[in-house]
Amino acid sequence: MTSLSNGFVCVMGIGTVFVGLICIVFICMLMSVAVRAFSKKAPKQAESAPVTSATPQAVTLPPAEKQAIVAGVCAVIAEELGTDVSNIKVLSFKKA
Repeated sequence: MTSLSNGFVCVMGIGTVFVGLICIVFICMLMSVAVRAFSKKAPKQAESAPVTSATPQAVTLPPAEKQAIVAGVCAVIAEELGTDVSNIKVLSFKKA
C-alpha cells in the first residue's frame, strides 16, 4: 500500500469541499425556481394590508401577573447584586 502525499490529500479535501458547495448552490437555485413556480399557482390574497396605528397599544395585565413580573425582576437583581430579595425596595416599575 502506498502512502499519499500531504499535498494530494489537501487538494482532494479542498476539491471535495468546493464541489459540495457548488452542488448546494445549484440545489438552492433549483428550490428557488420550484418555490416561485408553486407560488404563482397559489391564489393571491388581498393586496391591501390592514392599517395599523403608529403607536403601540398598552397591554394591561392583571395585578397578580404584574406582581409576579416584579418579583421575578427583583429576584434576578438580587442574585446579580449578591443580596437578599428583602433588601430591594421597588419604587417604580415602568415599561421602557
